[in-house]
Amino acid sequence: MLLSGYTRKVHRPECNPKFESLHCIAHLNEDVSCALPYLNAVLGGSQYLENPPEVMFHHHGKIIKVSAREIAVNALKDEREADAILDWLKNEINGAWEHRREIKPSCKGRRRPQLIRILKLLPQTNCRKCGLSTCMVFAAQAMEGGRDASQCPEMSVENRGKLESYLAAFAFE
Repeated sequence: MLLSGYTRKVHRPECNPKFESLHCIAHLNEDVSCALPYLNAVLGGSQYLENPPEVMFHHHGKIIKVSAREIAVNALKDEREADAILDWLKNEINGAWEHRREIKPSCKGRRRPQLIRILKLLPQTNCRKCGLSTCMVFAAQAMEGGRDASQCPEMSVENRGKLESYLAAFAFE
């Protein structure tokens, strides 16, 4: 076992204490940098940095960053959700490390949708009917896998189909 545990802090973002969602920072008991290329290969990271090593994932509707001694998770409902995601990641890190001989390590992020391409398909009216302040915010969330075409009530049927097809080419979890 590579990672024995962590200590975590769950908090509201300091930049906006009125946010409803929570953030979590977990400080790892061990350095897991040697496992990151294997973890990236298994989970399909959206971004991989080599120096210092860290990988970014979009899983469980969250943006998750794993570095040598830290895990950061955004947009959590509560501490129980933070613990569930951290325990899942601990198991994934240890599993990737245990099976590293069977895994081809990867230091590349996966292909990501282009913000401007998504934005061009949106009505660009900033109507807020989707619950967001602008079409740009909607496009940014769609790019990260947090929104899909069905969630824009003003989008034309033609563009909805185009956006669904475009986003289907990318792996979101």
